[in-house]
Amino acid sequence: MLFERIETPGLAHYSYIIGDGREALVIDPRRDAAVYEHLARRHEMRVTTVLETHRNEDYVVGSAELAARTGATIWHADADLPYEYGRSVLDGRSWTIGRLTIEALATPGHTPGSMSYLLRDPAGRAWIVFTGDTLFAGDVGRVDLVDDRPPEEMAKRLHDSLFGRLLPLGDEIIVCPGHGAGSVCGGSIAERLITTIGLECRADPLLGLCDREEFVAAAAVRRHRPPYFRRVERLNLSGARLPDWFPSLPPLAADSFAVALEDGALVVDVRSEMAYGAAHVPGALSIWLPRLAQFAGSLLPVDEPLLLIGEGDDVGEASRCLVRLGYDDVRGYLAGGMATWTSGGHPLATTSTATVERLCRLLQGAARPAILDVRTGAEVEATASIGGAVHIQLVDLPGRETDVPAERPLYVFCGSGPRSMMAASLLERAGMSGVTVVLGGALAWDAIACELP
Repeated sequence: MLFERIETPGLAHYSYIIGDGREALVIDPRRDAAVYEHLARRHEMRVTTVLETHRNEDYVVGSAELAARTGATIWHADADLPYEYGRSVLDGRSWTIGRLTIEALATPGHTPGSMSYLLRDPAGRAWIVFTGDTLFAGDVGRVDLVDDRPPEEMAKRLHDSLFGRLLPLGDEIIVCPGHGAGSVCGGSIAERLITTIGLECRADPLLGLCDREEFVAAAAVRRHRPPYFRRVERLNLSGARLPDWFPSLPPLAADSFAVALEDGALVVDVRSEMAYGAAHVPGALSIWLPRLAQFAGSLLPVDEPLLLIGEGDDVGEASRCLVRLGYDDVRGYLAGGMATWTSGGHPLATTSTATVERLCRLLQGAARPAILDVRTGAEVEATASIGGAVHIQLVDLPGRETDVPAERPLYVFCGSGPRSMMAASLLERAGMSGVTVVLGGALAWDAIACELP
């Protein structure tokens, strides 16, 4: 028997492969789908079936890619949507994989046609339920992503799915959700790698709200919707395959890189904020690699060609991340990194940095600088704040550059530093000068306990 969860870094996306005998089944595969084929082969199995829990929003589903590699049959949820591939799942449909049986359970709420899948062991006992974005560890799915349905309506459907279909399965049933902690598909997903229906009934605050109206009031919350979601939704109806260049992004010499830049490509620099601040290609956006999956969809336009700058193996990881988010028009990366750019005599830009001690001294003086705080609202409420600071969380900054004070020197402040550099790169690209990044952010500010007049 084969059972394995595959976690996609950065997206906190969980997919699953289940096999028995000579057959295997995959639930919600990621776009670079070779991993499932390799796992099945290692166990002398063949992937015959692909199940989707819903039309996903935050990543491009790999069903079409996996089916092309293996010949598997695809079954998708949300049967009312105009899919260009696969077959529609209806409630109660079942599949047999060796000695195992898996059944479709209609659990609308996150989307109108969301499906969960109940796996039975070889003896026929209910064992594991794959809940997609309906139920997470410590949280439930978002209900604010369906354009033509108000969140309150979707929250009512979600309540009925949870309390009418999933919780009655029994406390002992293992829950395998579609995402873990850090995903934008939930508000506060817990760091429980393994959970059960019974544990969630006790630990998930929303499941403690049995009253339907209380649940709806708590669940029907509108959250930030990254712009790339709509593009991913379209791709997930078309059955998007991998781009032709994947997995080997073309290396570009500095002169060729400069030509692509002049032709309108946007440079994404995934190096650390310190490296970017010291020297970068003018107009490049800074998105530190460990934060790329989290912020690319909010900061990068979906309709512009991209170029990458990184160090070592960073470019390969960054290109995989971008493809998973549906950014296919990546023209190449700077071969040799910034060293080849500088040695070729190409123009350079720098971003000023300052310590929190320096910022504290400036704020204690007569000529106080302007402060931009790009942390989330929850962070500002829970931790350090600076009086008089303008607060625009980073994901809301694109399009709001004119709301940022420009009449005084500007110091950008976040939790520790990387988001400040991302914000500074956005502002500098928009033509703003005199931007300084505060290193250490709120963590360092708390440590020095600056006293302001």
